[in-house]
Amino acid sequence: MFGGGAAPILVLSQNTKRDAGKKVQLENIGAGKAIADVIRTCLGPQAMLKMLMDPMGGIVMTNDGNAILREITVQHPAGKSMIEIARTQDEEVGDGTTSVIVLAGEMLGVAEQFLAQQMHPTVIIRAYRQALEDAVGLLQDHISISLDRNDRNKLLEVIKSCVGTKFIGRWSDLACSIALDAVQTVMLEENGRREIDIKRYAKIEKIPGGSIEESCVLRGVMVNKDVTHPKMRRYIENPRIVLLDCTLEYKKGESQTNVEIMKESDFTRILQLEEEHVMKICEDIIAVKPDVVFTEKGISDLAQHFLLKAGITAVRRVRKSDNNRIARACGAIIVNRTEELKEEDVGTGAGLFEIKKLGDDYFCFITECKDPKACTILLRGASKDVLNETERNLQDALHVARNILVEPKLVPGGGAVEMAVSQMLAEKGKSVQGVGQWPYRAVAEALEIIPRTLAQNCGANTIRTLTALRAKHATGGNTWGINGETGELADMRVLGIWEPLSVKLQTYKTAVETAILLLRIDDIVSGSKKKDKEGEAKPAAPTEESMKE
Repeated sequence: MFGGGAAPILVLSQNTKRDAGKKVQLENIGAGKAIADVIRTCLGPQAMLKMLMDPMGGIVMTNDGNAILREITVQHPAGKSMIEIARTQDEEVGDGTTSVIVLAGEMLGVAEQFLAQQMHPTVIIRAYRQALEDAVGLLQDHISISLDRNDRNKLLEVIKSCVGTKFIGRWSDLACSIALDAVQTVMLEENGRREIDIKRYAKIEKIPGGSIEESCVLRGVMVNKDVTHPKMRRYIENPRIVLLDCTLEYKKGESQTNVEIMKESDFTRILQLEEEHVMKICEDIIAVKPDVVFTEKGISDLAQHFLLKAGITAVRRVRKSDNNRIARACGAIIVNRTEELKEEDVGTGAGLFEIKKLGDDYFCFITECKDPKACTILLRGASKDVLNETERNLQDALHVARNILVEPKLVPGGGAVEMAVSQMLAEKGKSVQGVGQWPYRAVAEALEIIPRTLAQNCGANTIRTLTALRAKHATGGNTWGINGETGELADMRVLGIWEPLSVKLQTYKTAVETAILLLRIDDIVSGSKKKDKEGEAKPAAPTEESMKE
């Protein structure tokens, strides 16, 4: 009797716990969808821009998913993890930040109906994971095509489809050739390994003024510095360049230094020693007969005088990163002590050193390098906002160019690849056993959000367009997608819209794995501090869930 009466209470508590878990999951889905809705209009060539105010009162105008979400303040923890995936996408492959958010939001959205039907999240997760594995396999084996790395026109075509959806789409030819030239410049091949370090060796310098058409890639490096002495030479052909990482002034004491002077001549001797030290440093430099000296630290007036007499131009307080770029461009080696300077440390790879005035500032150009492995991209534009947006877009183009050169495999763009994968997954879903086939098919359905959003942003009739597109794919036209300009169906092979496979793979993996992560959460426990009676903050007692987290 006693045992029979206690059981229903247990069942009831389990149900309430499951309902609470479901409530949290639905909240997370809502937060994910809200973030995706903000970004949705930023997909495709007809994308809208968002104007964001930052806390300092500055404005940002962009349609780059990552840049928008960086500026937005979100309270909900699930929303924060959605923002995190845009950053991951940007750091990993540099493009597809908008698609990944839209796709992740939709993946969460299609899971909502299954939770409402009391399906356990683990079942949904298992089906999602299986669908992701199959999608990756299909992309790699059936849909992607290989590309010849030396075919410049084809490479430009791929970068163009990335740039076409951005603000610099109007100058796409210029932007594409800038991105490709910069990436091919910084590409290093050693021991059969390719290394393309855009972040460190392809610097984007923004100078307000002029027009975007004046932007270019320099065969060398540009530094925002002027020479230290007005009488020094400002134009040198085939310069011998020395790079230093030490000060060209007398040694100062590390901490407070006390010097005891017994007679007047001692003081004169101290000053003389300082002068001799500076003179020795300058003699070490003059011995290798350089034309230009760059140092990361300061140069004293006396050192300037000695260098000027020897006809050497000096530039001081150069950034460490700039110094590394100059070293890669002209073949010099950065030296830490002047005593160790040798002939082979001098860079002779540059063809021209000159100081030019652009806008209000003086810039130092080291150009016409023989085989530069570093470059500077010079951006001109009407205003700071235009320049910032151009830089963000160019960064995406650079990443796309790098991705193709590292892994030269392509998939058709314009939503064609999503439709093709969706079609194949829907077919495969029929052979999946048990209740898991419904979430499996839902992933196939969720992929259609990309072509649907492209059609929506063009103002086309979504239902008709998608039905026609499904029919095309059903009859084997798996390169058909949506023309982002007009909203009509088009063969991507004819239009020449291709995307790198690595971007697509990363997009799918990130989107599905985020959906899985958020569906796994069944409770959100705040770790904030509770206040006791005296009004002092007391740490919250750890609950079972917070311990798990």
